[in-house]
Amino acid sequence: MERRNFLRLSATSAMAVAIAPSLITQRLYAEDGSLFQSFEKVQLKDAEGNPVKASALAVEENYVFNYPYVGTPAIMVNLTSPAEKDIELTAEDGTKYIYRGGAGAKGTIVAYSAICPHQLTHPQPEMSMFHYIDEKGTTKAYKGGSFVCMSHLSRFEPKQGGKVVGGPAMQGLASIILEVDTEDNIWAVAVLGPVKFQDYFDAFKDEFKKFYGNRRKAKKLIKEEAKVQTLKNFSADIIRL
Repeated sequence: MERRNFLRLSATSAMAVAIAPSLITQRLYAEDGSLFQSFEKVQLKDAEGNPVKASALAVEENYVFNYPYVGTPAIMVNLTSPAEKDIELTAEDGTKYIYRGGAGAKGTIVAYSAICPHQLTHPQPEMSMFHYIDEKGTTKAYKGGSFVCMSHLSRFEPKQGGKVVGGPAMQGLASIILEVDTEDNIWAVAVLGPVKFQDYFDAFKDEFKKFYGNRRKAKKLIKEEAKVQTLKNFSADIIRL
């Protein structure tokens, strides 16, 4: 099992804490109580129930899965080159934390919460206005190689822990912490960074009723495995401005 340590820093004390995500069985608190949280260790599987293999991921494809809750979407991408290591990031409230890099043999596999921290835009079955733009792609405002929210053109750097690098968003994306085991299987184990899950659950009650039955069901934790599919299969229309 690949063990990837993560550090988090206190904004005021600069105290560092080493964390092995899969060994954590309860919530860990940053100073604001929210920047690192372990969840169920969940294996990523395809629509047929087969384990998703890290080495089989297409480069720069958007892969959608829900984690850590039944109704919270995340996007995984196998980048063209490794994610940077030891990136210090700052949440909107000033709390600092450190992203340690991507998963997989080359450190190219990253995953982020697909809920834009600006106004909670996220992929939906009808359409997606939030996704990764490949390096050869462009938008009205940006070149490719970024996560972009098409609602207001907030842009996030996937190789730097989801750091916000453009647009109105005040903080970066929360990272979904992945592990790849010795059999090349991928597991989601934790969330690092500021999250908007509660705001999201408060804002889209009608959507949760439509797709999950109700909000209570959407707020259930994912257990054991998460279904992975490409964004082009998940969303009928991918909006790119």
